[in-house]
Amino acid sequence: MNKLKEKMTLNPVMTFIILIFGTILLSAFLNLIGLEATYNKIDVVTSEYVATSESVESLLSLSGIKYIFTTTVSNFTSFTPLSMLIIVLIGIGIMEKSGFIKTTFTILTKYCKKYTITFGLVFISILFSVMGDIGYVVMIPLAALLFIYGRRNPLLGIVSVYAALTCGSGLNFFFTSIDSELLSYTLANALSIDSSYTLNTTIFVFIMAVAVILCSIIITLITEKISTYKVEKYEYKEEKKELRLGKREYRGLLFSITAGAIYLLIFIYNIIPGLPFSGNFLDYSQQFYIDKLFSYNSFFSNGFVFIITCFFVILGLFYGIGAKTIKNNNDFCEDLSHSLDGIGHTLILIFLGSIFINIFKKSNIGTVITISLVNLLATSSFSGITLIIALFVISAISTIFQTGTTAKWAIISTVAIPTFMNNSLSPEFAQVISRFAENMTLGITPLLAYFTIYIAYLEKYNQSDKPISVFRTLRYQIIYSVVIGVVLLILLIAWYIIGLPLGIDGLIAA
Repeated sequence: MNKLKEKMTLNPVMTFIILIFGTILLSAFLNLIGLEATYNKIDVVTSEYVATSESVESLLSLSGIKYIFTTTVSNFTSFTPLSMLIIVLIGIGIMEKSGFIKTTFTILTKYCKKYTITFGLVFISILFSVMGDIGYVVMIPLAALLFIYGRRNPLLGIVSVYAALTCGSGLNFFFTSIDSELLSYTLANALSIDSSYTLNTTIFVFIMAVAVILCSIIITLITEKISTYKVEKYEYKEEKKELRLGKREYRGLLFSITAGAIYLLIFIYNIIPGLPFSGNFLDYSQQFYIDKLFSYNSFFSNGFVFIITCFFVILGLFYGIGAKTIKNNNDFCEDLSHSLDGIGHTLILIFLGSIFINIFKKSNIGTVITISLVNLLATSSFSGITLIIALFVISAISTIFQTGTTAKWAIISTVAIPTFMNNSLSPEFAQVISRFAENMTLGITPLLAYFTIYIAYLEKYNQSDKPISVFRTLRYQIIYSVVIGVVLLILLIAWYIIGLPLGIDGLIAA
């Protein structure tokens, strides 16, 4: 019976192939029936609306087939998860092979309780959203290693971190570059109704702080109380041996921490404006500091992946020198490629994932669905709590088909902002609702670019007779998505009923 189930289980590679051909056929059918949707597109500079129609584009046409064949290679080579993963794995490889990760993680897990480790991992993963999407390629591999050296199931670490990264993607103590992009649309729509309306970067700080802490606790509890028993067991081939720290290990840690601290100080000094010879990594053409840091033209934004990789390489190299695990240049060169061994299957998954995401975006299906859903809000008579729930549900469903936060909000805001202001609710509250709703469904859509990395690492550490499938990987995340979604919705409604400010100068009531 088990062998029969194993044969019937679709390999993720085959699943993506089916999704690709399914998208092509679906786009042809929806184009044939003339599916389209119209909305008022906002100009963020003039705050003027322009009626815009979007329709589904058939990929089964001659132009569609040409597009698939001519863009597949270029799209794959420029696919962000691919380049990020390969570069970051170079740094992680030398840290692992030199012994830095084993020593550090063993010490950490030895003196900290399981709940503390999980909470810390989840909390850091949520805060990683301030750095953009790099958290997926950094935290997932490190989470697996942290759980392994802590004598725990690495699958559990991968599942919990992916849940934190997706369910916490819109949460942070800090005002992020994504928030800044969304705020431009929020303000543009608000100005179309009230020409004197103003917004600032501290308007979400209170509700965000509560949401970050609350979600960290909830994801930790789900991981320890439920997911621990859901993921398949992991058996260690080696007998448990307590790591004994000698002079070499301590010397390696001293070397690596010292070198890493010097590197970080130099880096931090260059993102602080106003000091002598400082702020060299900032884009001074931007207004807000977060935009100076993460704008498309800033050194920090364009070079952050390589900055992180260099930091990891420094930690691993200097630990290896101090602990004498790296004795010559050959050791160093071999260690750099350690984490890249056996990633062929991962590359296949990323390749097929890039094709699926590319053609789905080209088909315009997600955009049409989002417009159609938000138009329901425009024709409704919702107000107060029902309006909050309606926007939350619409944003959550839209995220399944359109994972791009800014592109989605550019559409939703054109209806949500006027509707909220006409019902005595603030524009910033609408933005928070949409961000919170996105957290509910981002982790359960295969259209997320980093979903393939999540699957690949589950496959890497899977020891079960049951092969990893897309359905199985999503099943792990459903409990997190449902609970986090319900909790965040309750938080929003409670915040509204009590009438608390969203942040400094941020009010729910308009």
